[in-house]
Amino acid sequence: MTVSEDSKHLPKHVAIIMDGNNRFAKKKQMQKGAGHREGKNVLDPIVEHCIENQIQALTVFAFSSENWNRPQFEVDLLMSLLEETIHEQLPRMEKFNIALRFIGDRSRLSVQLRELMLQAEQRTANFDSMTLTIAISYGGMWDMAQAAKQIAVDVLAKKVAVEDIDVELFGQHVCMADLPAVDLLIRTGGDYRLSNFLLWQAAYAELYFTPTLWPEFTVEELDDAFAVFAGRERRFGKTSEQIQQKKIEN
Repeated sequence: MTVSEDSKHLPKHVAIIMDGNNRFAKKKQMQKGAGHREGKNVLDPIVEHCIENQIQALTVFAFSSENWNRPQFEVDLLMSLLEETIHEQLPRMEKFNIALRFIGDRSRLSVQLRELMLQAEQRTANFDSMTLTIAISYGGMWDMAQAAKQIAVDVLAKKVAVEDIDVELFGQHVCMADLPAVDLLIRTGGDYRLSNFLLWQAAYAELYFTPTLWPEFTVEELDDAFAVFAGRERRFGKTSEQIQQKKIEN
């Protein structure tokens, strides 16, 4: 599916759980950690393909809250690769007019990495062709706990009344509140779970699971995911009849 086709069938916000790097390395009999480096190189064509298809937002899961429990050498490698990725992506962000953002708990990251992330966000803040968000040290439950904490602070400061707290207010305090909700969530690697990723933002996302390991994921399979998305009927609690009637009226 390309931008020349009916763009209303494409998602506005795509999220990807990039899973399978270690299994790819084992399959290819590569050294430990080499799969992560291979996986890093897959992101560029995916980003460009999303731009070509006028996707408004792309969010990728690079390092979860739970990944801190991995072997130290792997954590160190992932942090190093994240720094490399930011340095490499900045010229591409400027070339394609992409805003680069990061979500997650930055308190456990190195000062050097935090400063690099902030600089990248500031340099690309006004770019508007697409928003690329990289989730680092991120967890959906952490995200919602942070939102609850912010609202509690506002309640104590008498900026918000308890009776005013509702879904809309809560949604204004989670990460990426200014972006469209996730329409399509893709997980590579063959597992069928969300792994604590964007639990609030992907509440009504269409899910696409593939056994393809992330380093082998291609733009062709991304198009397959877009085609599956286009074929889904998104009802948001309504009946099929209501959806069809609305299409007729429009």
